[in-house]
Amino acid sequence: MSNIPEVPGNSREQLASAFRWLARLDMHEATANHCSLATRQGGESFLINPAGWHFAEIRASDLLEVEARGSERPPEIDPTAWAIHGAMHRQGREVGCILHTHSLYATALACLTEPELPPVEQNAMRFYERVRVDCGFDGMGLGDEAERLGRLAGEVPILLLGNHGVIATGADVATAFDNLYYFERACRSYLVARASGLPLAPVSPEIARKTAAQWDKYTQEGAPQAHFAALMRLLDKEGDDYRS
Repeated sequence: MSNIPEVPGNSREQLASAFRWLARLDMHEATANHCSLATRQGGESFLINPAGWHFAEIRASDLLEVEARGSERPPEIDPTAWAIHGAMHRQGREVGCILHTHSLYATALACLTEPELPPVEQNAMRFYERVRVDCGFDGMGLGDEAERLGRLAGEVPILLLGNHGVIATGADVATAFDNLYYFERACRSYLVARASGLPLAPVSPEIARKTAAQWDKYTQEGAPQAHFAALMRLLDKEGDDYRS
């Protein structure tokens, strides 16, 4: 019997909750950026936010379900969302949830000549050897760009898009959200420490790998689900309409 906490609600409600919290955490960008969730095994179909909607207003019923292998883009979906998320769900090695944002600190890291996150603090160690950096930026994610990103989906939990932003993935909404949340915090700590101008003190590769393995155990035991269930409870206590 699994001890992993149960995340409340259905898949639509969970993804809508993620949108609301990304807005509250200032990890949104106007009405841009997109998040999706597979609704069939293998990513053949997925839920995604419609174009022109702010993360803070998206409800479960607003999410659109589309076919990943559809030949024509539904008019309600942004072209970049259709291209990138469609490619990643088609090729994503059973990736369930894909969260793409231009969050401040991850994007700032993506703008550096060497966009690497050294193991300078515990959150960063969670992602040691678990980040793939795509340095092939060639526009806004259409055509070949989207297909290349699709081929990278699922290799690691974080795909850092050079000169662009970040994509976090997971088997479910809770896992993807937890990955994005902690990666953004790790980037923040690193960049603030770097901005001090003082010498950094990264740990050894051995300690970084040990800590990453401890993080793996922590997440496998249900920490992301407990985190996300708590966030949904907070919205429910406030009477938020995200479930409608």
